Amino acid sequence: MVSVVQVYEKPVLNDPVLIEGLPGIGFVANIAALHLIQELKAKLFAEIRLSSFQDIAVTAEEGKARFPTNELYCHKGRNNEERDLIILYGNTQALTTVGQYELCGRVLDTAKELGCRCVITLGGFRRDEKVTKPKLYCAASDTETLKEAVDLGAEVMEGQIFGIAGLLVGLSKLWNMRGFCLLAETPGLYPDASAAREVLNALSKMLHLKVDMSRLDVAAETTRDILGTFGMVAQPKEEKTTEEEPQHRWHI
Repeated sequence: MVSVVQVYEKPVLNDPVLIEGLPGIGFVANIAALHLIQELKAKLFAEIRLSSFQDIAVTAEEGKARFPTNELYCHKGRNNEERDLIILYGNTQALTTVGQYELCGRVLDTAKELGCRCVITLGGFRRDEKVTKPKLYCAASDTETLKEAVDLGAEVMEGQIFGIAGLLVGLSKLWNMRGFCLLAETPGLYPDASAAREVLNALSKMLHLKVDMSRLDVAAETTRDILGTFGMVAQPKEEKTTEEEPQHRWHI
């Protein structure tokens, strides 16, 4: 299996927190990660390519090809309270079980080399009924970390968390890290800015981040455009139908 991690510049960080933001249900994590990158002006420092990503390239009008990829960004805290961050962002997850484990391993290896000891994964929790104010749900690697997530206003989740959001947390202990997953309720049929806002508010509280939420809808529309080119967003937001969302096995 082909696996490439291209490190452009190794950042110097102080006890950074890894935040996962790959596509999943409602694209909650994707929107939240993109918004953090834009608002914090996070710097791209590494890129990951796997043979288990989609076998596709999308060309733009000028002929430049865009490939499925994952990227790692870094942010240095702007004061004594704000945490340093490593943000995992991309337009795909791995499409196979083996690929998901390999992706998690490469991400955790890179994060640990930078002094990371804490992993926070994000995602959407699908609800069939209308969601007015999304509730937050959580799961964690250990009891102490679970309490931290609950203190953010999340309820303990029971069940299965598919994809990288669950796997990164589950594997984190093997890398001597701890972590929790934060999921926001969403219908899951479109890029959900409201659900992303809930997880960002919780993250900002925990990590002492000052993030302007006024441009969150821009991140949602950008997410729609990017993922739409790869066939992951099937319906315009304004259309309400009863058709099921296209199923990707890595959806959270």
